[in-house]
Amino acid sequence: MARIARVEFLMVDLQPKVKRVDAIQSFVSQETPIVRITDADGVSGTGYSYTIGTGGPAVLSLIERTLAPAILGREAGEIEAIWRDLLFLTHATTVGPLTAIAMAAIDTALWDLRCRRANLPLHRLAGGAQGSVPLYTTEGGWLHLPVEALVEDALRAKAEGFTGAKLKVGRPVHEDVARIAAVREAVGPGFEIFTDANQAFRVDEAIRRARHYEALDIGWLEEPLPADDIDGHVRLSQATTLPVAVGESLYSPSHFREYLQRGACSVVQVDVGRIGGITPWLKVAHLAECFNVAVCPHFLMELHVALCAAVPNARFVEYIPQLDEITTEGLRIEAGCAIPSEAPGLGIAWDWPEIERRKVSGSGVLLV
Repeated sequence: MARIARVEFLMVDLQPKVKRVDAIQSFVSQETPIVRITDADGVSGTGYSYTIGTGGPAVLSLIERTLAPAILGREAGEIEAIWRDLLFLTHATTVGPLTAIAMAAIDTALWDLRCRRANLPLHRLAGGAQGSVPLYTTEGGWLHLPVEALVEDALRAKAEGFTGAKLKVGRPVHEDVARIAAVREAVGPGFEIFTDANQAFRVDEAIRRARHYEALDIGWLEEPLPADDIDGHVRLSQATTLPVAVGESLYSPSHFREYLQRGACSVVQVDVGRIGGITPWLKVAHLAECFNVAVCPHFLMELHVALCAAVPNARFVEYIPQLDEITTEGLRIEAGCAIPSEAPGLGIAWDWPEIERRKVSGSGVLLV
């Protein structure tokens, strides 16, 4: 092992490839904090996280003023100890998204460094359970799109071998049903259709809509209620045969534990960038495995492909490109499945000249 000698941090603001509109928001940027950690032997690891359009400067400030100074001089291989210490160091602001997002950038950088020192890809060092993971696409299912566009995208995805497609819901219920039904008729019974409400409904509305959606054989109803309404998710799960998916807006393994213990969900969508890094992500994935529940993470496909391949209960990777503009290699896809990289580290080929060109104010370096 070697001690942490240098911590660099910056942020780029990426524009989505397509217009993205769901039931509660429309977002046009992906603020992406990036952290590069170098140990005393000169080995570096790069990590990152993200916000959707807001909060990035606050995350970067937390990294600069609190997290990065606290890890200088620490043994880089003691990832679990560092994660726990940072959690308690930021006790006044945890559990919450800003701290989790900041910690995720640090933690993923440390895992990248560990993998590079071991000369192993993340998916093997973290478990090595699967050689590939099926993909479903979200990029053509946004709420503002007309039915014809939804059908066209789903048919294209099916032809390319994708396992399924996600449709946003939140229009009047008869419109949602008509949109889902049109896609189902076009793709047939062997193609998964997932739905995502982005926390837009109250319990009564969610139960009513679920009964309408059941006849359309959808794969899951995602984020039907506010993420902090666990009782509501219990009521909904007991009232419908649809799988209920949650996780992108949960920021602690303990939150997932409570959902699973109470039968409030049947699909876990834990997100590295929202849970605080790879260290807690793996805890949640294995916790879900103990409940015989599938892991289908939210977003960050470039990183989640390796983690899904590391654990046995990962069922899908969500196709939403994020890093194409600041990487030199894209996600490897074969027959509709995501294939984890065999390169040492997270499997992300960063384009550093482009990152430097795109970085926004607030970047810096700390040295021992």
